[in-house]
Amino acid sequence: MIAWYYYLAAIPVFALLVLVHEFGHFITAKWAGIRVDEFALGFPPRIAGIKRGETMYSINLLPLGGYVKMPGENGDMYDDSGTVDPRTFAAKPASKRLIVLLAGVTMNLLLAIVLFSAAEAVGQVQFPTTIGSVEQSSPAAAAGLAPGDRIITVDGQPVKYFSDVQTVTTQDIQKALAANKNATTAPIVITYRAKGSSVQKTVTVQARTKPPTGQGYLGIGLDEQHAIHLSVPIWQAPIKGVQDVGTVTVETGQGIQQIIRGILPINKAVSGPVGIVSITGQVASSVPIIGWYWLLFLAGALSLNLAFVNILPIPALDGGRVLLVLIEVLRRGKRLSPEREGLVNLIGMGALLFLIALVTVSDVGNIFIH
Repeated sequence: MIAWYYYLAAIPVFALLVLVHEFGHFITAKWAGIRVDEFALGFPPRIAGIKRGETMYSINLLPLGGYVKMPGENGDMYDDSGTVDPRTFAAKPASKRLIVLLAGVTMNLLLAIVLFSAAEAVGQVQFPTTIGSVEQSSPAAAAGLAPGDRIITVDGQPVKYFSDVQTVTTQDIQKALAANKNATTAPIVITYRAKGSSVQKTVTVQARTKPPTGQGYLGIGLDEQHAIHLSVPIWQAPIKGVQDVGTVTVETGQGIQQIIRGILPINKAVSGPVGIVSITGQVASSVPIIGWYWLLFLAGALSLNLAFVNILPIPALDGGRVLLVLIEVLRRGKRLSPEREGLVNLIGMGALLFLIALVTVSDVGNIFIH
């Protein structure tokens, strides 16, 4: 059972991601000469705020994101007297509006690189392939594996760390589900040395494709007493950080393909605020055992996914607004009326909030079911 206070780790993680994203919009709006009426974390009602110059800096009650409020976001560039206000968002040329709209996504991408680099610099804790525990009535127990046995290969692939065992097993499970999405088991061939023996043995473990929550495909636990700390020189960390962006991007794309093909249930693959808080709490609770690597890596992955989501061409998101500007450019400067643009964004925001509500219900259901 995870102590409740570990879930509070989600607060600084969420705050950092939103703050950096909105700061991108804020700083580029200032550069473009656009008036910023409010810089907010969360959505109203307002909890606290302070005004500096023409901008209100506020913290709001609903922790679902944030915003930078600029006049003319819905295409209206006129003031109350009907005169063009040059400091509105709508009055700026398309090039500057695109820079402001893309700044949030760009900042989240840069933050992801920084967080991944920090994770690599801190280093991660790995564990040997020695089995630390075997669950009763698990596939591993049925195959005769026991604590102290050291795994040499999984399906013919040499494994150096316990995480390698998990990676290869997961890949095999995914292949089995791709061939038959209703498969309940998948054969995993494991070569190992029994505790105190130098003789290699090979067994086939009928891994569970859908194990109970908190249990693995094989039913084995790692050897926590012989942890290995791995890190890279500080100058190599940014290189690894960029590589991690590529790795997470590829894995995200593979996850989307599995959802489309019906291999991965969408309620298991997509998490909303509640699900992310739960995951963050679980990772934070492991910091005393495995260090800061995975919490920093998770924050980087969340920042990268926030960038992906925001660039989608959905009204009310940055990507939707970018699409409207690009359509305007293709139409040689002809814009939607402010009323239509406002309606499009309103509908998009409503649909987005509805989707968040559905995902939240699913997240809560997953937590209480398991």
